[in-house]
Amino acid sequence: MKKFLSRLYLAFIFILLYAPIAVLIIFSFNNSKTRAKWGGWTLKWYFAMFRDQAIMSALRNTLTIAVLSALISTLLGLTAAISLNAMKKNRRTVVLSALNIPMLNAEIVTGISLMLLFIAAGQLLSHMGLGVEFGFWTVLIGHITFNLPYTVLSILPKLRQINISTYEAALDLGASRFLAFRKVILPDIMPGVLSGFLLAFTLSLDDFVITHFVKGPGFDTLSTKIYTEVRKGIKPEMYALSTLIFASVLLLLLILNHLPGSEKKA
Repeated sequence: MKKFLSRLYLAFIFILLYAPIAVLIIFSFNNSKTRAKWGGWTLKWYFAMFRDQAIMSALRNTLTIAVLSALISTLLGLTAAISLNAMKKNRRTVVLSALNIPMLNAEIVTGISLMLLFIAAGQLLSHMGLGVEFGFWTVLIGHITFNLPYTVLSILPKLRQINISTYEAALDLGASRFLAFRKVILPDIMPGVLSGFLLAFTLSLDDFVITHFVKGPGFDTLSTKIYTEVRKGIKPEMYALSTLIFASVLLLLLILNHLPGSEKKA
């Protein structure tokens, strides 16, 4: 009985998690525009999605921002994690406490703060004949800002687990510091680097609050595009796009879990 109840509880949790996604996938094949009526199965919304320039532009912006912010924040996070690992315990504790503040802080506070920062920077640069235009670069900087603490805290635990004697042995054998780091340290901390990158990519992909405050007119990501359409009704093309994103993530997880050596790492 206890085993049956545990399985029933687990099934209930999975239904709560995936029932909305299942409904979304089903409606992406609905021939009718309204959700109140089933009009039969169709693929026309998938073809219409690729013909919609506004959706494709928002998708390109979203993926570009997500990849670039994840890459840059991972590189900065790796450098910061190495510096933190070399610090004394008291200083490291202070810096880690400061890194936790943006993570615990409400996103709306971060978004408004970044908006005010860019406005102040624009006013300052206007005296020099320059300016700050809200758009791609402000969104990219905003995403790097809130991704950075997550990458640092993903890489730092792996750095603490490495055996520093191996690195020192590589230096004694004539390897340069960069070569020793690339050949000895980096392979050991790569799982932390990859998890930080994927976490930053995921956070950037679906962020709305910060993007809403730092984007300019005419620049949209998927989250801001969907928010704009909510008031007048979400297009069925968005259901198709969301289904493709979910399928891509699921496929990526399956590939990662079946790579050679993934069972050993697990």
